[in-house]
Amino acid sequence: VIQPITWVRTSVQTSTSWKAPIIWDGMFDPNLYDQRHTEEKSSVALTVFAVGRLTFLTSAEQHFMVGLPVTYYVFTNSPEKVPNITLASLRYIKIVQVEKHMRWQDISMIDSSQISLCLFFDVDQEFKGRFGSEALGDSVALLHAHFYKLPQAQFTYDRNPKSKAFMETGDFYYHAAIFGGLWQNVKHLVDACYLGIMEDKLNNVEALWHDESHLNKYFWIHKPSKLLSPEYCWDQSISDRQDILVTRLVWAPKHYDTLRTR
Repeated sequence: VIQPITWVRTSVQTSTSWKAPIIWDGMFDPNLYDQRHTEEKSSVALTVFAVGRLTFLTSAEQHFMVGLPVTYYVFTNSPEKVPNITLASLRYIKIVQVEKHMRWQDISMIDSSQISLCLFFDVDQEFKGRFGSEALGDSVALLHAHFYKLPQAQFTYDRNPKSKAFMETGDFYYHAAIFGGLWQNVKHLVDACYLGIMEDKLNNVEALWHDESHLNKYFWIHKPSKLLSPEYCWDQSISDRQDILVTRLVWAPKHYDTLRTR
């Protein structure tokens, strides 16, 4: 197992209390990670729901797991809107038509026999730099760019005791824009979050940040084995970026007055 060099970045937190690495630029040799995953014949699924901007898929072909076998699973209720893009060797796109109000549980339609690792992405993002095999792991979570420097008291966990997402305390605040891991681990996460959401609905409750609140609760109970730093999903509106030496993915602003996910 390749271990990142945590002492290289002294100004940021590079590991958790349970010894999971937090991946920052400079902590790893990208060639070693790529070589290992090539030798292990890793196959990666990139999963997105709906189709927003053309730039997501085209930029993924430039920066996401370059050189590794990748299957893009695009879940959409408008297959005709999926853009035609030129794919590199061993890279494929599969369009899965779903109902308008799709949820994470729709991943049951993925042929898991063809993949070993899976990463979920919010489609309203654009790849800007290498997003490589160092981001893969058994269970992968992303530190939220707006919260990684803040004290826990300012984390926006769901504070409603009636919700299955309720949290009094936690470790970090995770961003639902990216999560992943081994296929079976991802399926367990998605199933658990979905059941929590459904139980909340039966009790006429909705978590503060919906899916993201339930994801934070899941990772509080089931610790991720690898954390991605905010450089893996950066908000360009943040003025303080002294820790961010490279932006690998940037996310589009969302209008929280009209959206219930984030």
